[in-house]
Amino acid sequence: MSEALVHAGGFGYRYPESARDALVDVGLDVHEGTFTVLAGLSGSGKSTLLRALCGLVPHFHGGDARGSLSVGGLDVRDHGPAELAAVCGTVFQDPETQVVMGGVRAEIGLALEHRGQPAAAIARAVEEVSLALGVADLLDRRTETLSGGELQRVAIAAALVGQPALLLLDEPTSQLDPVAGDELIWLLRRLNEEWGTAVVIAEHRLERCLPAADRVVAIDDARIAFDGAPADFLAWDLGRSAELCTPVARLFDAAGIGPVPTSVKQAREALSAMGLAPRRVAASTHHGPPPRRSLRARLGRSTGDAAVRCRGVWYEIEDGPRVLCGIDLTIGPGETVALMGRNGAGKSTLLRQLRGLIEPTRGTIERVGEVALLLQNPGDYLIHDHAREEAGEAALAAAGVPDRGGDSPRDLSGGERQRLALEIVLGGGPCAAVCLDEPTRGMDRPRKDALALRLGALARAGTAVLVATHDTEFAAGLAERVVLMGKGDVIADGSTADVLAGGWHYSTDTARVLGANAGALTPAQGADVLARELVG
Repeated sequence: MSEALVHAGGFGYRYPESARDALVDVGLDVHEGTFTVLAGLSGSGKSTLLRALCGLVPHFHGGDARGSLSVGGLDVRDHGPAELAAVCGTVFQDPETQVVMGGVRAEIGLALEHRGQPAAAIARAVEEVSLALGVADLLDRRTETLSGGELQRVAIAAALVGQPALLLLDEPTSQLDPVAGDELIWLLRRLNEEWGTAVVIAEHRLERCLPAADRVVAIDDARIAFDGAPADFLAWDLGRSAELCTPVARLFDAAGIGPVPTSVKQAREALSAMGLAPRRVAASTHHGPPPRRSLRARLGRSTGDAAVRCRGVWYEIEDGPRVLCGIDLTIGPGETVALMGRNGAGKSTLLRQLRGLIEPTRGTIERVGEVALLLQNPGDYLIHDHAREEAGEAALAAAGVPDRGGDSPRDLSGGERQRLALEIVLGGGPCAAVCLDEPTRGMDRPRKDALALRLGALARAGTAVLVATHDTEFAAGLAERVVLMGKGDVIADGSTADVLAGGWHYSTDTARVLGANAGALTPAQGADVLARELVG
């Protein structure tokens, strides 16, 4: 085998002023042409390892590094991010902190300009990578006008434009809609297979990237706990806590069917071999849970009650696009609603309008009380040098970081920052409505489950909960209603079971495996369907 592109031997690291190690005794080789997934709970050390591979650790964050780590033959302690950028492209969890240029075209071509590439070569490279990532129509836009998902795709394009030997990605699909997320993974697989680009990707939504991977490295409490093939990883995790497993793996495990598949395709093939083809299951009697009634219905409140209401709301940018086009939407007290749709559909703009940060250009918004809003970027709420200065001890504990009060917020993982920002938002007192914009970005499944419980408690107390998300699994577990947006308008508004079953992209993995009409959205519900089919 060729010499490793990445070699780590006994590598360890501790952030400044931290009482614990972020990485301990990491031994790792990454070769050209491999596709490696980094798995682990939030705060386990995945992001820190990626920061080390691109030189941010220790050159930007400071702290204490020990052992050896080289990338492309360059020792990361002797060579900083600028030198390592010639070997690896990097995309972080927060693209808004990575983009530095005012225009999209200039942002994508910046790395090639730094290398002194001629203008014609830069123009060609920018054109090709923008077409590959579906951002060609954004090239003449200002970066400050982009949505979070659009900004993420631009950051990925900027990392890929120089065709690096190594590509590092930290939660790259976290803000992408299902279509863009799937397309990105397939693009990475194509780069990996046809160009030999080594890919290292940290993801919590493993169902998206495991089918493309040939290796999974799981990090637990700052150490490498597993290193092997995807199928072996799923079996290993099911034997522990199953906290990292994909929905399909949990579906099969709960139904007592083995071995667990690594993809929807494998799952459908396995069921077909057992005489449980998706068509048969889909055509069977609906076994899913009864539709959940909203708090308004359970308390006998009038369906005319509204915590927030939009009447013919438009938002148009001067000399720019129409972002919202005549939105009519009512969210009642105690409702849990998932707001979904493509990147650039206007979800974030709608939430900002509900909060009152921006006003409609036409139409009206009615609020019966305070509306709290958690924006996409948790850094907007974290402004102090130490986490304990951002919120009290109770909030740190609720965020799952009770021992990180002395750490800088920038040294927290993306999921930890997101949870802390949420506690800051919710600490403002009772609200008529709480709006959250991609709150699960950087969160592992246990934390998502905890968030769903927290939001459910708010809804039971009468607070309207509106969550903009691309995470169909999270939406299925939380929301009783899904509002699906197109390009600035509402194209579907109905029960979660109806909207998230039967679609090509806006559906859960369980619905894809069992068939459009099975009505089972979560792995547990799907296991009940399979149990009945097996008994029958």
